[in-house]
Amino acid sequence: MAQNALQISDRLASLGEADDSIPFRQAPHNLEAEQALLGAILVNNEAMDRVSSFLDPQHFYDPLHQQIYETAAKLIHAGKHATPITLRTFFENAPPIAPTLTVPQYLGTLAANATTIINAEDYGRTVYDLATRRALIIIGEDMVNNAYEGSIDQPPQRQIEESESRLYDLAEQRKYGSGFVSFANALTTAIDMAGAAYQRAGHLSGISTGLSDLDNRLGGLQSSDLLILAGRPSMGKTALATNIAYNVAKAYKSEQQPDGSLKTVNGGIVGFFSLEMSAEQLATRILSEQAEVGSEKIRRGMINEDEFRKLVEVSRVMSESPLYIDQTGGISIAQLAARARKLKRQKGLDLLIVDYLQLLSGSSKRGDNRVQEITEITTGLKALAKELAVPIIALSQLSRQVEQREDKRPQLSDLRESGSIEQDADVVMFVFREEYYVERTKPSEGTSEFVEWQQKMMGVSGKAEVIIGKQRHGPVGTVELAFEGQFTRFGNLAREYQSAGFDRE
Repeated sequence: MAQNALQISDRLASLGEADDSIPFRQAPHNLEAEQALLGAILVNNEAMDRVSSFLDPQHFYDPLHQQIYETAAKLIHAGKHATPITLRTFFENAPPIAPTLTVPQYLGTLAANATTIINAEDYGRTVYDLATRRALIIIGEDMVNNAYEGSIDQPPQRQIEESESRLYDLAEQRKYGSGFVSFANALTTAIDMAGAAYQRAGHLSGISTGLSDLDNRLGGLQSSDLLILAGRPSMGKTALATNIAYNVAKAYKSEQQPDGSLKTVNGGIVGFFSLEMSAEQLATRILSEQAEVGSEKIRRGMINEDEFRKLVEVSRVMSESPLYIDQTGGISIAQLAARARKLKRQKGLDLLIVDYLQLLSGSSKRGDNRVQEITEITTGLKALAKELAVPIIALSQLSRQVEQREDKRPQLSDLRESGSIEQDADVVMFVFREEYYVERTKPSEGTSEFVEWQQKMMGVSGKAEVIIGKQRHGPVGTVELAFEGQFTRFGNLAREYQSAGFDRE
C-alpha cells in the first residue's frame, strides 16, 4: 500500500514538472467565420433571423465581435436597421483595433467583404460549435482544479454531480423551449397522436399501464404529465406502481429510425426511483407477482423445488425488461433530475416513477418551511416531465385525517401539503382498499355481528379502487381493480369476472 502511494506521488510530481514542457494551445475559434457572419448581418438584417434562435453574443470568441453582434441584435429587435452607419455611433469612442484601423472602419470592412446570407446559418453553427468546445475546456479545467484543491466541505461525490449537471446543461442547451410553434404544426402533431392512438392496441394515446380499466379512464399515461398516486399506508400504492412499471417495461418494443436511433412503438423504458425500498425488495415484489409465488415465501426461503424452478425461469424473462431502479435514499429534486437526464441519454426513458414524493428534499434545504419545499419538488417534477417528454408517476402520502372519517375514501384535501401537489399535478389518483379497514373490525365469532362482518368481507375481499380525483384531460371517477395481496398484484377486475363466467354488475 505504501509503495503504491509513493508511486502515485512520484507520478503526480512528474506531471507537475511536465506542465512546463506542454506547448501553449489556443482555445478553438474561427475569426473568419465570425467576420463572415457579422458582415452578412450588416448587409442584410434577415441573416439575424437565421441565427438568433441559437446564437448569443457570448458564443463569439472575439470580444469586439460580441459587442457588434449584441448591438446589431438590439437594433434589429427594436425594428431598426443595423448597418455600419447606424452602428457607428455606438463605437465612435471605442479603442482602435490597429493604429490605422478604427472600429467604425472595421464595420465598413466587414460589410464590404460580406458574402451572401445563404451561408449565414452555417457560419452561425460554426461559431456556436466552437463556443461549445471552449465551454467543454472550461468545465474540464474546473474539474481538474476542483479535484486538486477540493475542500472537506466539497466531497468528490458533489464534484461529480456538479460536473455532470454542467455537462448535461451544455449538451441540452437550446434543445428545449424552441419558442412559438405555428398552429398548423400543433395540429399536425395532434393528428399524428390521434393516428398513433387509432393504430395502437386499445386505442390509447399514451403508454398502457397494463390495466385496461385504468387505461380506458386515463387514455394511457400521457407524455409530459405529472401523475400523483396517493394512499394511506398498506393501501398498495407501491404495489400498483411496481405493477405498472413492470407492465410497461415488459411490453417494450422499438424500431430503428433512418438516423440510427430507436423509437419506442409499444411499452417503454422505465426509470424507478425507490427512495424507501431497496432494489432487491422491489425485484422480489415483481418476481412474486410474475411467478405467482408469495413474496413472504420467497423472503423466508419457504419454497419447494417446482416453485424455485418457476422463479428462475421467470427471472430470466424479467431480466430482459428495460426497468432501471435507483435505490438511493434522501436525494434532492436536483439530483433526481440529473440522474433521470443521464438515464434518458444513456439508455432511453419513456416513464419515470418516484416512490415517494415526501422523501425528496429541495435544493435549499428549507427545514423550517416544508410547504415551500414540497412546492419546489412538485414544480421541479412537472418541469422535468415536460423537459424529458415522459410521464412521471410520483407516489404521495395522505394525512391522518382520512382515518377520522366514517368513509375512509380519500379526497384531494387529504394530500399532505396538498396545495402545490394538487396544483402542479395533471392527474391525482388515490388507491383505496376497503378490505383493509373491514378486516380490522372483525367481531367475535358466533355473534350476529360476525355473520354481518363475513358478508361484508365477501363483498370487498380481493377488490381495490383507484379513485381519480383530478384529471386535466378527462373525467374523474373510480376504477375498480382486483388485488391479490399474497402476490402484491393488481389486475383487471372485469376481465377476471368474465373469464370466470360471471357478468359484472
